[in-house]
Amino acid sequence: MQDPGRAATPTARLFAWIGAGLFVLSLSYFLYSYLTAFGRRADGPLNAAAVVWNVVLFSGFALHHSVFARQPVRRMLARALPHVERSFYVWIASLLFIAVCKLWLPLSGTIWEAGRAASIILLLLQIGGIALSVYSAALINIWELAGVSQLDPPDPHSAHTMEFKTRGPYGLVRHPIYLGWFLIVLSVGTMTMTRFVFAVVSCAYILIAIPLEERSIRTSAGEAYARYMKLVPRKLIPGLY
Repeated sequence: MQDPGRAATPTARLFAWIGAGLFVLSLSYFLYSYLTAFGRRADGPLNAAAVVWNVVLFSGFALHHSVFARQPVRRMLARALPHVERSFYVWIASLLFIAVCKLWLPLSGTIWEAGRAASIILLLLQIGGIALSVYSAALINIWELAGVSQLDPPDPHSAHTMEFKTRGPYGLVRHPIYLGWFLIVLSVGTMTMTRFVFAVVSCAYILIAIPLEERSIRTSAGEAYARYMKLVPRKLIPGLY
């Protein structure tokens, strides 16, 4: 086993950088799928079996995220895979997300179809959601999310006090990346049933996951996150929730 206090090996670096590329690919493939295949109308009656399949498919992806977020699992992986514990998660999450988008079954029906002016407004909101998610990820170190920052061990001589940013969107809500996701999946001019089920299932998972995620953060960060919660009381929607 590699000493986690030492720099990562070339193999570990290659693994992490390929994982980062896969991370970007999975998000790009999702956007492409959501904007194209998910937006195509399907004829015929609604297929209940296809709905169940899609829900189970996304639940498998969500279950992976929940399991890997547990502290005992993270500690075990950190011991077994020093430097690439986060990258290992990124690899699996990215491959699963690509599989979800690829295997998502089309569903017949259209929930709404906005007019031209409303569609333009919704498109701008969707673009804003993409920009918000990317900017928010960059503020908290996008390389850490992609599993690259963990390649180099922290300086043992530098004092580090955990604090949470209140810059930009993090001063308005505690989870701006999730807010961006809501805008991306809901701000569409034509909401096909294929898109609608994906949007509802993914957003419902986020709403369920936020309290669990914050409980885990409070356990690991203690008073630092408690102070942040007082400074930014809203989780997802400014002034509301």
